[in-house]
Amino acid sequence: MFIHIGNDNVVQSKDVITIIDRNVVSSSTIMEEMMDNMGKQEKVFGPTDKAKSVVITNEQIYFSSLSVSTLKKRASMISMISKLEDFSDELEEE
Repeated sequence: MFIHIGNDNVVQSKDVITIIDRNVVSSSTIMEEMMDNMGKQEKVFGPTDKAKSVVITNEQIYFSSLSVSTLKKRASMISMISKLEDFSDELEEE
């Protein structure tokens, strides 16, 4: 399943490691160092100036203009939909 994370970016839900508030990045030297390293590898996407959250995946980092709570709702909807699909498979087997 996919999650639209804003700014014309879509990621696979299975690849998402974490979604964090943008302010956490600027308050952590470890996070800033990781962002710098990924930026040098050209693996950071999205507008940093309007970012409210940061989505970290297996391979890339995305700045999103959507809030953490909005992205969390979208991710939980994807999880709920996949559970419904799994349940429908069980009904077909009966």
